[in-house]
Amino acid sequence: MPFASLKEKLANKNYSVAFGEVVKINATVIIAKGLNVSISDIVKIVSNTTEQETVGMVTEIDGDLLYISPFSFVEGFRSGDKVFLDATGLKIPIGEALLGRVVDPFMRPVDGKEAIHDSQLRPIIKAPIAAMKRGMIDEVFSVGVKSIDGLLTCGKGQKLGIFAGSGVGKSTLMGMIVRGADAPIKVVALIGERGREVPEFIEKNLGGDLTNTVVIVATSDDSPLMRKYGAFAAMSVAEFFKDQGQDVLFIMDSVTRFAMAQREIGLALGEPPTSKGYPPSSLTLLPKLMERAGKEEGKGSITAFFTVLIEGDDMSDPIADQSRSILDGHIVLSREMTDFGIYPPIHILNSASRVMNDIISQEQFKAVMKFRRLYTLLKENEVLIRIGAYIKGTDPELDEAIEKKEAMRQFISQGANFYVPFDKTVKDIIELML
Repeated sequence: MPFASLKEKLANKNYSVAFGEVVKINATVIIAKGLNVSISDIVKIVSNTTEQETVGMVTEIDGDLLYISPFSFVEGFRSGDKVFLDATGLKIPIGEALLGRVVDPFMRPVDGKEAIHDSQLRPIIKAPIAAMKRGMIDEVFSVGVKSIDGLLTCGKGQKLGIFAGSGVGKSTLMGMIVRGADAPIKVVALIGERGREVPEFIEKNLGGDLTNTVVIVATSDDSPLMRKYGAFAAMSVAEFFKDQGQDVLFIMDSVTRFAMAQREIGLALGEPPTSKGYPPSSLTLLPKLMERAGKEEGKGSITAFFTVLIEGDDMSDPIADQSRSILDGHIVLSREMTDFGIYPPIHILNSASRVMNDIISQEQFKAVMKFRRLYTLLKENEVLIRIGAYIKGTDPELDEAIEKKEAMRQFISQGANFYVPFDKTVKDIIELML
C-alpha cells in the first residue's frame, strides 16, 4: 500500500508513530515484530488491504517477537499488516449514562440505542482493595429472597458464590436477587453465555426493568479475550459507582465461562494444562477479579454474587473448589429440590454465609440454628418417616421437625416474582422456630 494512502487511512486515529508488522497468524494468536511493547500493552492491528482493524493485548514476548491475543476474530488479516501501540491502554469509558443500558466490555451499546457520552476513561485492570483499607462487614444486605435473607444472611461488601449444575435455576435466582436487592446501583455481567439468554434474562428474569442497572455482555461467540476482560470491565463499572459512595450489587454469570476463556488463552500460549485442562493462570485469575469486590473505608461497597457452573453437579470441580476458598460464602442449588418442585432450590445444609453470625440478632441466630437442626433431622430420618417405621414420641425433637415440616418447606419456597422485606423474613423465621 502506498505510504500516502496509509497515512490518510490512519489520520485522526489514536496510534503510535512507530509500528510493527504481523509475521504469523493462527486462530487465537497474532505474532508480530518490530514494535517496542510491554506485557499487557494494548495494540491495534490494521489491515493493509481493507479498512479492517482489531484490538489485541500483548500476552507474551519472545526476543523481538510479540504474541498478541485479539479481542475479536482474525479473519481478513494477513502477514505484513501494521501493528500500532494504543496510547490509551486498556481503559474504558464509564459514567452515569451507563445506567439502564446493555453494553459490551468496551462500553459500546448493544441495545440498539444511542451512543453513550459523558464518560471518563478508567482502567479495566486495577489492584483489589488493600487489606487494611477494607471496612468491616457489619450491615445486612437484603436480597428479598427468604431462604437467603433468613438462613444465609448477606452483608454489605460480602462476596458469595451461587453453585449449580445446568438447568437447576441459576438465572431465575439471579433475577430474583437483582429485582429484590436493597441496592441503589446494580451491575450485571453476562459472560460466555448463549446470546439467546441475554434478551431472555432481561425480559423474563428482570421483567424488562433496567432502572439503575447496567448489563455488560460478552457472549460465547465472542473471543476468549473479550470474555475474560468482560468480567474485569464489569467490575470496573461497579468500582466507579462504589467510589462515589454507592452500595453496589454486582452479579456475574458465570465464573466458569470466565475461567474457560482464560483456559483457551493459556493453552494457546503454551501453558501446561492441569486439572480438567485448566492452566495455572485460570486459577490465579479468580482472586484478581473476586477480591476487587468488598467494602472500602470512606467509600461505598460492592456486594458480589458469582455464579459457578458445576459440571455433573460435582462440587470438587477445580473452579468451584478455588472459588469456594476465595468467597465469603456459598449458595448451593440442588437438583433434587428442583425435582421436588421447591424454588428457589437452595440446599440450606450445604450452603453457608461466613459473615452471617456477625450481622444478625441473637434471636435470629438461635432460630437459624434450630431450623438447620430440624431440617437435618428430617433429612437423616426421611426413609424411616416415609415407610412409617418411625414411632411418634421416640424423639421429641424429631417430632417437632415432622410437625413443622410443611411450614419449613413453605418458608424456603418463594415465587420468582415475589419480594419479601428483610424484617418480615426475620420475624417469620423466629415465629416458626418458637
